[in-house]
Amino acid sequence: MAKTSPKGTARTSKDAGRRAVVEQMRREQQAKERRKTFVLIGAAVLVGAIIIGTAVWQLLQDQQSDSRNLSAIGVSAAEAECQDITTKTAEGSGQHQPTGQRITYDDAPPAFGPHWPNFLSPTEVRNFYTADDRPEVERLVHSLEHGWTILWYDDTIADDGTAVDDLKAIAGKFPDVNDPDQKIIVAPWTSEDGAKFPDDTHLAFTHWSLGGTNGNPKGQRGIWEYCGEVSGQTVADFMKDYPSSDSPEAGAF
Repeated sequence: MAKTSPKGTARTSKDAGRRAVVEQMRREQQAKERRKTFVLIGAAVLVGAIIIGTAVWQLLQDQQSDSRNLSAIGVSAAEAECQDITTKTAEGSGQHQPTGQRITYDDAPPAFGPHWPNFLSPTEVRNFYTADDRPEVERLVHSLEHGWTILWYDDTIADDGTAVDDLKAIAGKFPDVNDPDQKIIVAPWTSEDGAKFPDDTHLAFTHWSLGGTNGNPKGQRGIWEYCGEVSGQTVADFMKDYPSSDSPEAGAF
């Protein structure tokens, strides 16, 4: 058997040491690159969170910073050109249709009727929606059953910057979605949803009444009020006359 010379043993040991050093350097480089990647990802997430948070904060500020009283927003009740309140016997309470199945409503907009079971949760509901983020009508009808007043606005209002700003200001006066006295949703009614509002009107209040209120002993009723222009006073008056407690499922969110 050949014997390993001391010189050969030293060379082998030296090579092994060099490989160990190289391997150590490689591991350190990989760890460094991983830390760098984590830092970049963390920075990206932080920047994204700041951007989103700033946008949300700005939206809330825009809605709540208006110093006008509710009754001073928009035109006066007399100038809002609102039609007389109309009512109709309501049906559909508790009638849930499969989520995603479109429901055709006879009225534009609906004040009652069958609806989807997935009502808007506290984390989903907002006081003001645009056509880009509004929930489906079938879900909003479920909110009506739970006592929410909905103020619908048509395309004419949506194209009027001043009117939209006034609607946002009105929505900003009702920031607590968990307060029964603040249960109002401002949402668009588009040409894809159904028929137009009556002539010379561009806004519609809807409420699903339990009955027995406002001299109405006949049971559940759909309530409508159509108006021509935005008026904070008409909002205050309608919600006073038809509170959330006057609904089939007032205790639900």
